[in-house]
Amino acid sequence: MNTIRNLSCILVLCLALNGCVNHSEEIKNNGPVKAVLKKETDGYVLYCDGKPFFIKGAGLEGGDIEALVSHGGNALRTWRTDNHFMTGQELLDQAHAHGLMVCMGLEIGRERHGFDYDDAQAVADQLEYARKEVMKYKDHPALFAWGIGNELNLHYSNPKVWDAVNEIAAMIKELDPNHLTTTMFAGAGKQEVEYVMERCPEIDFLSFQIYGDIMNLPKYIDESGWTGAYVISEWGATGHWEVAMTEWGMPIEQNSHEKAMAYHERYEKVIAAHKEQCIGSFVFLWGQKQERTPTWYGMFLETGENTESVDVMQFVWTGKWPDNRSPQLKSFQLNNKTAYDNVYLGPGESFNAKAVVEDPDGDQLLYQWEIIPEVPEHLQSDGGDFEQRQPTLFKHQSAEHEMTANAPVKPGAYRLFVYAFDGHNNAATANIPFYVKN
Repeated sequence: MNTIRNLSCILVLCLALNGCVNHSEEIKNNGPVKAVLKKETDGYVLYCDGKPFFIKGAGLEGGDIEALVSHGGNALRTWRTDNHFMTGQELLDQAHAHGLMVCMGLEIGRERHGFDYDDAQAVADQLEYARKEVMKYKDHPALFAWGIGNELNLHYSNPKVWDAVNEIAAMIKELDPNHLTTTMFAGAGKQEVEYVMERCPEIDFLSFQIYGDIMNLPKYIDESGWTGAYVISEWGATGHWEVAMTEWGMPIEQNSHEKAMAYHERYEKVIAAHKEQCIGSFVFLWGQKQERTPTWYGMFLETGENTESVDVMQFVWTGKWPDNRSPQLKSFQLNNKTAYDNVYLGPGESFNAKAVVEDPDGDQLLYQWEIIPEVPEHLQSDGGDFEQRQPTLFKHQSAEHEMTANAPVKPGAYRLFVYAFDGHNNAATANIPFYVKN
């Protein structure tokens, strides 16, 4: 019996592998899509395979590709070719299977991570690495652009990095004339844009990564003198470096409803309103990540539920709201205080918390409450690098929007989180920093 079962499993595996091979051959036979930027009467237009293509994209490496398509997205970007979720080939194949175009990231050395752009051999080795990656993927029909490095201007001092970027872009033009090149800036600094205009003539369009300051981006671009096309390759929730702080130095995170309203305003007033140069954007982040908190930047929760920002992106991309919308968190208080009131508690002190949440569909909500310590300063990431999530010290679920619990006994900085689940894979969330003090 076991032999029959094993033979059946082998047969199924062979058929599956054969299907993958056939699919890969089919993709290979499709050939590359020609991506072209044209300056027309009303501004720049990106064409993919001869058709106008405004980028309705998301930053995604391990996120749900099917969900991106179902909510109206048409493109995704990565930060590197291979990541710990899947290889570049697997990602491109999945994107193509779902009709998405890809801006593929090339991992380029950052000065803040120790890369020395005065080291000629290191620069040459990096160019060779980039050449090999381009050769791997240049003929894939899901590809439309290469993103050369990510935020190379963050905490840097050597402008030779832009010479290296241009050399890589020139190499790409020689090996892969079908696809466009860009590089992703942290912010929109005038000096960096001027460096690229001077040193990087092989770059086709610029990509800006900007969060709470996004409303000023059109002004920054005017001041820089850049008259070409651009993409906003990261934008979304207001950054933890841009918000108010508690007395003990912890950033105050917007709740999921406040974030959703910000996403909506930023898309309409900056991305949709400036199409003479803006050829689209990649919203951040179509997935979940830990950065100061587990909820700050991800548009999905750790457990996979959509937040209201996903609803908003579907609306701005398609003009239609989802059939079932996410809960909307209107207020959250701890001992009748908000996150802006500098909440102090004694060790083990009893406290009360209350959330006011409205569900547009009238769904019954399940509430989950958690206490998580703040990330210690020496473990806090910079520039989106990996950050370790802190352990959950307390968790409680109920149908009630109010609860009573006890503070940790160890002095220090913590956050109280609330989640409201609607039973339809949607959720609202908020948190309040508090300090346990003797």
